[in-house]
Amino acid sequence: MDNKSDTELIDKETHELIRWMDEHSNKVKIEFVADVEHSRALNDVRSGAVIISASGMCDAGRIKYHLRENLPRSECSLLITGFQAAGTLGRRLVDGAKLVRIFGQPIPVKARIYTVGGLSAHADQAALLDWVSGFKKPPGQTFVMHGEASASAAFVDALKTKFGWMSVRSPKRGEFITL
Repeated sequence: MDNKSDTELIDKETHELIRWMDEHSNKVKIEFVADVEHSRALNDVRSGAVIISASGMCDAGRIKYHLRENLPRSECSLLITGFQAAGTLGRRLVDGAKLVRIFGQPIPVKARIYTVGGLSAHADQAALLDWVSGFKKPPGQTFVMHGEASASAAFVDALKTKFGWMSVRSPKRGEFITL
């Protein structure tokens, strides 16, 4: 790790992994890439690399640059973990799109796409309802803003029927609400 502040971002297990890697430098090499220039340089790597990147369903950040460079390469693979919402680049890739647009450019998808479900960082409905059960009284207004339309509608219904929250709804796309 090049920068002392980088170590503040990682947990105990990762520190142990880094120590193991230092002791076994001939086994594996992991680089933590924090700056933009170093990230851009990854696009020049042509083999022997695994790029792990986080982004909201492949729709923002540096991952888009990595996808633009590597999706057209049949020797590459993309592993998507977690839920990909409808309308996102990640969802189009999971659904098998053969051509996507990134930064307005058409990008052919020749890389193999793999998915691992069940690793979403978002709470499911049961976990959210458990969290809501801790409220002593309902908020004045509640807006369900995230998730597929059917799941959002089911969550709105659950809040109304299980907790009696009557001022809860899912706003429509583009709707403005004055609070």
